[in-house]
Amino acid sequence: MAKVATLPPAGGGSIREQALMEALGERYLAYALSTITSRSLPDVRDGLKPVHRRLLYAMRQLRLDPQSAFKKCARVVGDVIGKYHPHGDQAVYDAMVRLAQSFSVRYPLVDGQGNFGNIDGDNAAAMRYTEARLTAIAEAMLEGIEEDAVDFRPTYDGSEVEPVVLPARFPNLLANGSSGIAVGMATSIPPHNAGELCDALLHLIKFPRATIGKLIEFVPGPDFPTGGVLAEAPESIREAYATGRGSFRLRARWAVEKLGRGTWQIVVTEIPFQVQKSRLIEKIAEQLNDKKLPLLADIRDESADDVRIVLEPRSRSVEPEHLMEMMFRSTDFEARIPLNMNVLEEGRTPKVMNLREVLQAFLDHRHTVLLRRSRFRLQRIEERLEILEGYLIAYLNLDKVIRIIRDSDEPKPKLVKAFKLTDNQAEAILNMRLRALRRLEEMEIRGEHEKLSAERREIKRLLKDHDRRWAVIAEEIRKTRREFGEGLAEGKRRTEIGAAPKEVEVPLESFVEKEPITVVCSAMGWIRALKGHQEPSEDVKYKEGDQGRFWLKAETTDKVLVFASNGRFYTLAGDKLPSGRGHGEPVRLMVDLPNEAQIVQLLVHRPGRKLVVAASDGRGFMVPEDQVVAQTRAGKQVLNVKDAVKAAGCAAVDGDSLALIGENRKLLVVPMAEVPELNRGRGVRLQRYRDGGLSDLKTFTRKDGLTWVNAGRTFSETALAPWAGSRGQAGRLPPKGFPKSNRFA
Repeated sequence: MAKVATLPPAGGGSIREQALMEALGERYLAYALSTITSRSLPDVRDGLKPVHRRLLYAMRQLRLDPQSAFKKCARVVGDVIGKYHPHGDQAVYDAMVRLAQSFSVRYPLVDGQGNFGNIDGDNAAAMRYTEARLTAIAEAMLEGIEEDAVDFRPTYDGSEVEPVVLPARFPNLLANGSSGIAVGMATSIPPHNAGELCDALLHLIKFPRATIGKLIEFVPGPDFPTGGVLAEAPESIREAYATGRGSFRLRARWAVEKLGRGTWQIVVTEIPFQVQKSRLIEKIAEQLNDKKLPLLADIRDESADDVRIVLEPRSRSVEPEHLMEMMFRSTDFEARIPLNMNVLEEGRTPKVMNLREVLQAFLDHRHTVLLRRSRFRLQRIEERLEILEGYLIAYLNLDKVIRIIRDSDEPKPKLVKAFKLTDNQAEAILNMRLRALRRLEEMEIRGEHEKLSAERREIKRLLKDHDRRWAVIAEEIRKTRREFGEGLAEGKRRTEIGAAPKEVEVPLESFVEKEPITVVCSAMGWIRALKGHQEPSEDVKYKEGDQGRFWLKAETTDKVLVFASNGRFYTLAGDKLPSGRGHGEPVRLMVDLPNEAQIVQLLVHRPGRKLVVAASDGRGFMVPEDQVVAQTRAGKQVLNVKDAVKAAGCAAVDGDSLALIGENRKLLVVPMAEVPELNRGRGVRLQRYRDGGLSDLKTFTRKDGLTWVNAGRTFSETALAPWAGSRGQAGRLPPKGFPKSNRFA
């Protein structure tokens, strides 16, 4: 086989062989580090990413201070990408737009003029149409940058220099927050109130070992630009700030507006942070059309400059709290705001910090800035004092100085030798104007010399005294609080610190339109619901071989209880019952009723009522009706039965006496006071039988007498002494006219 010749590279260099995994690892690591340190994570000291820092610095270089005129954003973006940030112009403009949006950042750093977008999610106008300048807060972030307060580094092409970090008199990291996704890590810091942060910083200066619990008293939680209600437990907030990781539950702010005649509507005035209003309403409308919000009738957006979203309830019987609980569960009216304080420590190392560490890092940065600015100022003072001392020497020897200058071709060396001047002093004397030789100028120089000498002494004391430096920093923080906390109209807290939401159980009737129905159940267990309240009629048809058994008047919001011979209670929803147009559906298909079990009783659930249940062996008890409501298809076991014993009777407690009739046609009337109340069990002996078992039971009021129905006629017996007895007795034959079926109805 012929050998393939290997051509040398075009540049004449050599080819270095390297394993693919090794090459990919090196390049991916370099990319990851670049993304983490130069793009996605903010610096803990000024809270800015490189693109934001370069934007503010470029705007300062363009002299776009708060008192100056606006300039086109295209001019700013051009300077940024041309000098400092070699990336796409749209990415830089988007970052600039966000710094100007009052609904995106708590304290805007850019003062925008023109269309910078809105809370609905609409984009800003093109950069050629909008204008911008710095805000007062941005000016505070840059304060002292020309006084050697921070380090500078060469830009990407070496033609300019840019700051590594800003001096940052304003605690921007926590005040405005930050978010970003790097490689293998991310950051998410919600905004906070600047006044509260300043209070926490002052406390930390005074008590350097302050605990997280104490600092949270000053910073109780985030303060979002869009307001809302922080509904989070204090323990969760403390845990999040102590670890640097967690989340906050933020809910919309709402109120009820009365419309008269018992009607009302809910008005939402603040929505959660970073939720687009138009998208929120669009998604709610979709859920409304899909019938996923049964308590809501309509939603309208009546917003102008402020937020006003109107929610109309399905009916005035709906509770406002139930409607809003449903909205919180199903829509973005409630949002989870993550907390992940992953920041760059001193611009180099990513680290997840807690609240105390972030505040301390800001204070340490301010201490460094103070030292550097003080040394810079001290150097400038000493340079100026050197010149002033030379001027004073010149004034004391004015005639001789003038003669040397007039008579010499090179007066500078002679001045230095004659008066022992420095090179700078001699140069300054030679550059003096004639008008500066007047007496008044000498007095001003002496005054300036004394003033600068006093300032030099103060700076030297400051540099030597640790406590004095922290007192200066504390005064700077108080100034920041006055300017941007208490003194700023937007400085007041917008997000309300609420309590953790309690579990609100929305009742079934809130989701269902209340309408009258008649529940019809046949002897074979086929159930249906007729519209309206109807009386028993022969017009209601049943399947061949079947007949009617239960006929109940109810509402669609009611629960229907089914008591079966296996001692279990099953629950059916009134609105879920099949239509009355056909024969209905078997109950066994709606609940897990065994084939061998039969329906003993069917009744409409009434909260707070009591029932009496009994088995075929005559044992039974009273049970609160609220305890028998089942939450699942399997039902709820209440009366314990086994073998041949079956549940045989169930009746609502309505009176002071209980009548029992056995299959042996023996009637017994016992006081209800003798029937114990249980939640579950076999119960006690209510009636004793020699043959057969329990046939039926009924509760009634003794003084009104016992009634029963026979052949369509109603009979009554008030003289019940012969049948009255204690529980556990056998009883006597019933009065004349009692039906042979041994049932009361």
